[in-house]
Amino acid sequence: MKKPPTATAWKPGQSGNPAGRQSGTVNAATRLRKLIDVEGVVNKLQELALAGDVHAARTLLERALPVYRASAEPLDVPALNDAVELTDKAHAVLAAVADGRIPPDLGAQLVAAIGTVARVVEVDELARRVAALEGRDDKSA
Repeated sequence: MKKPPTATAWKPGQSGNPAGRQSGTVNAATRLRKLIDVEGVVNKLQELALAGDVHAARTLLERALPVYRASAEPLDVPALNDAVELTDKAHAVLAAVADGRIPPDLGAQLVAAIGTVARVVEVDELARRVAALEGRDDKSA
C-alpha cells in the first residue's frame, strides 16, 4: 500500500474541507428527531388503536414489534438421506409431507431446493460435455 506524500498530507486536526460543516453542527434529521415527542405519538397511537382504529393498530404493531419470521426445527427424513437420485429425494420429501412428518410449506421449500440442485447438476454436466467436445476438436485439428 502506497503512503501519501508527506508534504501534501493533512496535518493532525486540519480539515480536508475547511469551508465544510463545522463540528458539532446538528443536521436537520437529528434536529427533527429531537423535536418529536416519540412517547406521546406512541401513546396516541395506542389510544386510537384501543378505540378501534385499525390503521393506528397496524402502524403501532408494524413499528413496535419485530416482523415474525418462521423458522423450522431441524428434521430427519431417513429416506431423504438414503436416496441417491434427485428424483428419489423429491419423492422422499413428498412422502414425508403426505405422512404428516413435515409440514407442507417446508416440503415445498425442500422440493424447490432439490430443483435448484438439479439445475446446478445440469449446468455442470453441460460444462463437462462442452469441455469434452472442445477437447475432441483440439485432437482432430
